[in-house]
This record gives sequence, C-alpha cells and structure tokens, in this order.
Amino acid sequence: YCHGKPDPNAKPNKNAIVTQKPAFVKSTGNASLYRAGDGEDAFSVVHLYGATAYEVGYNHGVLMRDDMRAFFPKVFAYFESQFVQAINSTVPWIPKEIALWVAEIGLDVALDATWDLMILYSPRHFAEEMRGMSDATGVEYKMIRRIHMIGELTQGHCSMLGAWGTAVEDKRSLLQLRALDWDTDGPFQDFPQVTIYHAADGRKSKTFANVGWTGWIGSISGMSAEALAVSEIGVTFPDGTFGKQSRVGYPFVFLLRDILQFDASLPDARARITNARRTCNLILGVGDGKMAYPVDDADHPAPFNSVQYSHSVANFINDTHFLPVNDTWHSKIKNMVYHGMDWLCPGYSVVLQRQLQDLDGTLTPEIIASEVVPIVQTGDLHVVIYDLTTMTLHLANARGSGESGPQMAYDRVFTRLNMTDLFSHEEKTLPLLRQALARQ
Repeated sequence: YCHGKPDPNAKPNKNAIVTQKPAFVKSTGNASLYRAGDGEDAFSVVHLYGATAYEVGYNHGVLMRDDMRAFFPKVFAYFESQFVQAINSTVPWIPKEIALWVAEIGLDVALDATWDLMILYSPRHFAEEMRGMSDATGVEYKMIRRIHMIGELTQGHCSMLGAWGTAVEDKRSLLQLRALDWDTDGPFQDFPQVTIYHAADGRKSKTFANVGWTGWIGSISGMSAEALAVSEIGVTFPDGTFGKQSRVGYPFVFLLRDILQFDASLPDARARITNARRTCNLILGVGDGKMAYPVDDADHPAPFNSVQYSHSVANFINDTHFLPVNDTWHSKIKNMVYHGMDWLCPGYSVVLQRQLQDLDGTLTPEIIASEVVPIVQTGDLHVVIYDLTTMTLHLANARGSGESGPQMAYDRVFTRLNMTDLFSHEEKTLPLLRQALARQ
C-alpha cells in the first residue's frame, strides 16, 4: 500500500474560472498559435493541419521552433539529474530497479533500448511526426524520440473519475477527471500546451486535442471530437491480479493517443486496449459522451470505464464491476468510477471517496475543480476536467518558473475551453495541405 495522504486542512479552490476565448498570436498558414487563460495561468493552444504525419510534425516545429528547442534539451537534462538522484535516494516516480539499470548503461542508451523494444508495436506515424519536428527545429530526432519513451520507465501517481447519470447535476452529462501527479520541479510547467490535431480529408484520423506540453505528441490527457476522453494513472502499488509487466510492446502514450485519433467509441477503445501488446502496470480511463444517458437504466452500458492494465490483463471496470474491492476506502458509488493516486492507496482514496459521496448528485466541472481535487490534493502538474456532453474542457497547470501564487495545479486558476469551437477552427490559408490533397 502507498502511505501518503492529503493534508487534512486542505482548502477548496475558490479561484474564478477563466472563460474568455483564446487570443490569436500567430499563424504559419498550416498551424496557428493562440493563448488561453489569464496572466500567469495562460497556456498555448496550437492548431495543426497536414496531409501526412510528417507534415503535421513539420508544421508544428515551424510554429513552435523556439519553444521546442528549449523544451527537449531541458527535459532530457532534468531526467538525467533525477535518475542519478534516484540511485541514492527516493524519487517517487522512478522505480529503484530502473534507476540502477539506467546508472549502468546511461539514460540515452536506456531510452534507445526502450524504443528498440517498442518499435515493432509503435505505429509509424509517431516516428514520422517526430522526424517532421526534428527537421523543422534542428532538434535531434533521437532526443525527441527518447523523451517520448520516458513514460515507460517512470510511474506518476495520479487520480481519475468518471461520473454520469444520478451522480452529476446535469443528468445528461458525462464528466471525467484526469489529475496528473508527476513532477513539478522540472521544466514541464514552463511549456503547457493544448494541441488540436485537425483531421484532413483522405486521412482516417479524427480531430482531437492533446493536453500536455510543447512538442509532446504522445497522450496522457486529451479528448476528441468524437466525445472520447482519456485518463491514466501509473501503478506503483499493484496487487497480485495485475500479473506480469513487459518492456516490449505498444507504448501506452501512443495507445492513448491512437484512441483519440482513430477510435469512434468506447467499444472501439476497449477493443484496441484488449488486442494491444500491453507493457507496464497502469490504470487507464476512457469515457464516451455519446453513451451518457439521463435515465436510470440498469441495462445501459456505463459510458466510462477504467482499466486495470498490465502485460497480463486488461480488466474493464465500471460502477457495478468495481475494483479494487474495499468497503472502507474504495466503496461503490452509483454511476461513478474513481481511483485516487494508485491501485492500493487508502490514504488518498478514502478522501476522494468521502468527497464524492458528499457531492453525489451535484457534481459539475466547477464543483470538481473547487471541492474535489484541492481537498484530495491530486493533480499537482495539471488537472483536466472533461464534460463530454457539453464538450468543454477545464484545465489548470502547475506554477511555472518565476511565477507567483500556489505551486500545484489543483490550487491554481482553471480555464474553460469550448472544444466544439476549437475543433471547428479553420485556417484561412492552407496552401501546402491543399496542394498535397490535390495530388491524391
């Protein structure tokens, strides 16, 4: 069991939610940059277009060249320092055995070896997009690739929630929480970005939003125009039902992005997860706003599933098939699925359970932002709250370098994004894309 717990004196988040539309900054004709949020809580919103994955990556790199040139070297240098520290002391998100392995062969070699083990199960479009970014920015392709393998060597302590029907104020809504607890001392919070990938005619992809950082193309948080959203928790404290892990397979950050980019429904996502060659111990979450319903229908499939995920198992969890089983700190709540910080983490789970029981039937994105995440103290790096019926997204990020106010995202200002508007955004001029499509 994990031994942490939130501060019993934690206070609600009373900050007003920012609702103004993102402001235009610049465009290259095939990509555009906006700024959303207010003051020190502002973040980038990037719209990307392209007929191929390479073109999308290239356009991204042209638009955000300076930021990418800063982000990737800073992230790699920071991870090197953290793995060295993890050898002789505790870094919560780096398993000890991984730290010792990295110390023996070096971080670059370890990440390259991880890529070599994953490449057979990694769709080609990820490598092509990274090459496009590399060619546009001059950042070494291998460095970009290495950063995207970090997730397979580390484990963030995060939380998630799916709530619908009788659990929420608007009985038609499906609400989903993704609270990312990872690392607030590194460079990530200096580069927050929501990236909108716009589907091009002739490609099979959907339009979707990736919530993360500049140049980060894997998904740990995001939602699609198909009203699908993803959540994820790294598992440090599993039980015996997880079975085995593997370092060979489909990187989970690629799997989650492919759910957003290619899947049209929760059943599609379930099939992708079931059939994947899975790797490490995780809890995944997938919600489908199209399946939300306003009536109390016991036979209607739950619109949100969490997933007990490992190389050995993919167990789909809903409010009736609820895991892990514990009546004290992880009890069933009708029309809710929730996990606090880990698989076996009583100290956080019991507080999350209490808040959800107290707020049952009244949940809104605003209530989750003000009364759930700050009291549970989950979502230090970023917090994303999806309403998959109204198609809005609430986002808060950790304090960046040189900024003021609370450090943790869950205590900072949330910004509401109208995802219907963002998904329907259209560039005024797309010469390269149109030329490419004309050649097809």
